Amino acid sequence: MAKPDDRSDNAEKLQEMANNTEQNLQEAEDYLDEHADEISTTELHDIQSKNERREQSIGAFRDEAEDEEEYQQSNE
Repeated sequence: MAKPDDRSDNAEKLQEMANNTEQNLQEAEDYLDEHADEISTTELHDIQSKNERREQSIGAFRDEAEDEEEYQQSNE
């Protein structure tokens, strides 16, 4: 038998994921600021690409968290 769908903490988890991703993005930016003259062009592009994906993920996490909060409020 399948477990019931417990969405009670989804918004919180999504917000935490957004915060963690934002922290990783900031750490990568700090790394670039400190080591820009020491890293290869390839590494620079890799980090920049990853940060672009992180920015997209942060937006998606936050949008989904809002949807979850709306869902929870409509089902109270």
